[in-house]
Amino acid sequence: MLRVLAVDDEAPALEELLYLLRADPRIRSAEGATGATDALRLIGAALESGPHDEQGVDVVFLDIHMAGLTGLDIARLLAGFARPPLIVFVTAHEGFAVQAFDLKAVDYVLKPVRRERLAEAVRRVAELSGERTPAEQSVVPVELGGVTRFLAVADIAYAEAQGDYARLHTATGSHLVRVPLSTLEDRWRSHGFVRIHRSHLVALARIDELRLDAGSMTVRIGGAELPVSRRHARTLRDQLLRRSER
Repeated sequence: MLRVLAVDDEAPALEELLYLLRADPRIRSAEGATGATDALRLIGAALESGPHDEQGVDVVFLDIHMAGLTGLDIARLLAGFARPPLIVFVTAHEGFAVQAFDLKAVDYVLKPVRRERLAEAVRRVAELSGERTPAEQSVVPVELGGVTRFLAVADIAYAEAQGDYARLHTATGSHLVRVPLSTLEDRWRSHGFVRIHRSHLVALARIDELRLDAGSMTVRIGGAELPVSRRHARTLRDQLLRRSER
């Protein structure tokens, strides 16, 4: 059961969001704040009272454009807390998704808020609230025809470096994101991704075949055959062996 704080400086939008949140059976309590000052005061008081207090805050649903400090500013401040609440951004603007996920947001919900979409955000929060897994590991914002979509990391078979960008390959296509492969390697290590080459990061569970031919190692993932560098070959073999022993 989640304890929620919703923050929006527009009263009608805040009331509608609180109404939808309180109707969700996974929500224990949902309080509202009309700006950064009220939000930080409520969160600070909740943290001082202890993690199991009835008035604690598990997740903050944040608007982005507000008078004074923006939702992004509030998220940056919360990131400095010893045990910050999870963050879900609720906004009418699509253009801040990358910044939001850089701040470890669990989700990015666009206004007008649909009940089904909000329920999905609550589901993600509920799954993460116990483990406190870094939220950026769950989904990746990608651009499709000028619209921001959210790609589940679990659907990605491998990532390919393309300069300062990375191309994410799934069973149905690929998506280019402006994130270096080294950053994705750090973020997705706990999700079973391993670096096999300076240009490739792969999901261990998606490897169909490991081949060794004339001293050169490759892996097959679906219809793609990817090279494994000598530097990464031993680590890859060890991880595949450990995985097979589970």
